[in-house]
Amino acid sequence: QVLLTETGGGSVQIGGSLRLSCVASRNPFKMGWYRQAPKKERELVATVTVDGTTEYGNSMKDRFTISRDNDKKTVYLQMNNLKPEDTAVYFCYGYHLWRDWWGQGTQVTVPS
Repeated sequence: QVLLTETGGGSVQIGGSLRLSCVASRNPFKMGWYRQAPKKERELVATVTVDGTTEYGNSMKDRFTISRDNDKKTVYLQMNNLKPEDTAVYFCYGYHLWRDWWGQGTQVTVPS
């Protein structure tokens, strides 16, 4: 089992920044973030493997940066220049032991 615990969500003004963190109970091969806005499908934000290979969703790389500390079993998402359309629940993701694992999610709100 892999437990994922997110922190760092909240409400921020347009143009502001937030950093999300997710601590895992063990080191998944791949960790990252997905998000789900109201009435929309869950979408990829970014992932990073244990050796540092990253993948970003469409248009995410412009303002978001993913990083990982394997010693701390933690993945981070730095989000800059936030916009109202970034409002969503952000879920930590892990891929380990041939399956997907999910955190409970943290709300990010950017009021218009």
